[in-house]
Amino acid sequence: MVDKKARGMIVDKSNLWLVIILLGAGTYLIRLSFLGLIGARVLPDWMLRHLRYVAVAVMPGLIAPLVVWPAANDGNPDPTRLLAALIAFAIGMWSKSVIGAVIGGMATLYLLQVLLG
Repeated sequence: MVDKKARGMIVDKSNLWLVIILLGAGTYLIRLSFLGLIGARVLPDWMLRHLRYVAVAVMPGLIAPLVVWPAANDGNPDPTRLLAALIAFAIGMWSKSVIGAVIGGMATLYLLQVLLG
């Protein structure tokens, strides 16, 4: 008989589908609250002013762990990723373009990985 540690984690398929359906419904309801209920209404100026900063607040939280503690390197900082992030930041500050910063950072990362191996 094999114990649970040797087999890994086995999940009952009915529980798995229940969790998937509930998470999908929750995600749908969260989006509906903004798009379905507020989508056709005119928002006040103060709210629109605050919504402009959502991407600026979220992007560093998504990008910083990938740059500082990349899973590809078992959590060790990678100089190529750090340099690509700095160049993407500089491009973004210079051009005021998110797309330009993303493309410039990606190009820098891939170029450095090719050159440095």
